Formats: sequence, structure tokens, C-alpha cells
Amino acid sequence: MEEIKIFSGSEVEALVIKQQLEDRGVEPIVRNGFESARLAGFGNTDAAVELYITAEDFEKVKDIFEKL
Repeated sequence: MEEIKIFSGSEVEALVIKQQLEDRGVEPIVRNGFESARLAGFGNTDAAVELYITAEDFEKVKDIFEKL
């Protein structure tokens, strides 16, 4: 199953997009670089929150990203 990165940015923006995806029945994979760095004991301002979905799910929600 191929994963597609659909977003990389702030946690607030990621939460908005995640909710839009979940409203359509798509559960994204969230990779939170900010939180991972914090838990490891060091800060990393370059880290970002990334959202991934499957290629199959992308077809269901691609209109969301046409609006961005």
C-alpha cells in the first residue's frame, strides 16, 4: 500500500486537514516531528507535522487539496 504525503506544516493546520479527512472516512497517518523531538529531550524548530494517506484514499479526498 503506497503512502502519499499530503501535508507538512504546523500542528494547527494539520489538525484542520485531519478533521476534514476523517469527516470523509479517511484516517490519515500523522507523523509529528515537533512532539518526537520534545519527547527525545531536544528541540527541533525544523520539524513539522506530516500527514500521509494511501493512494486509494487520495482519490476520495483530492478535491480538498484543490481548494488549498
